Amino acid sequence: MGEEPILRVRNLKKNFGGVLAVYNVSLELRRGEFLGVIGPNGSGKTTLANLITGFVKPDSGEVRFRGKDITGKMPYTIAGLGVSRTFQMVRLFYNLPAYKNLIIPLCSSRFRKMRGGEYGERDDVAIDLLDDMGFERDSNVPYKVAGSLPHGYLKRLDLARALALRPEVLILDELFSGMSMSEVASTLPLIEKFNEEGLTIIMIEHRLKELFRVVDRVMVLNFGMKIAEGSPQEVMETDEVKKAYLGVHIDLG
Repeated sequence: MGEEPILRVRNLKKNFGGVLAVYNVSLELRRGEFLGVIGPNGSGKTTLANLITGFVKPDSGEVRFRGKDITGKMPYTIAGLGVSRTFQMVRLFYNLPAYKNLIIPLCSSRFRKMRGGEYGERDDVAIDLLDDMGFERDSNVPYKVAGSLPHGYLKRLDLARALALRPEVLILDELFSGMSMSEVASTLPLIEKFNEEGLTIIMIEHRLKELFRVVDRVMVLNFGMKIAEGSPQEVMETDEVKKAYLGVHIDLG
């Protein structure tokens, strides 16, 4: 535990027109850790992801990645350094074939650097990545226009695009939202595999039972503030978290 955190967030604050979205939130992640971020709707989870990845600039506070200050830098700069993300509402090129959605990250300087300066055939690399995500390479699914695909495939396509950058930190913003139980069941082992291979992950999620299966610890936000952090069992037993979830029983089994 003496290793320096790969990601350090200190006292982030963000106010939108008088509405406090994030207030004094801090966290640390060491390489290979898996952090879950939970909380009721409107608690600041997505805003926190946006602040870390540069889509929103904080009013105050600091974000450091591998010791480097990345606070408020442009999203493409942060992604190029090694922090990538998915989106709650997927942002894809819906009129392009699924595999063509990976071409932009596969053309990035980061991908070229991670591949030792050699691209190979980008289309082949894209198909390989999609095959890992469950897009059967021998079917026509990777070649279908993205907008024609079911929601579960769109979510996994967004995940593949984030992974194409070969990130060191991956932020998943409600990846399971809108997925069926079978789609979640097939995607969860992929995420576990990436983490076992050393990828550091922050996962924002409402499907707590599935999330709690894979994370090392959980951070709970409510009204923009961190109200608890620890193991899933620990945080769900705290009075503040119980109040935040309005007394709803959470099945951890």
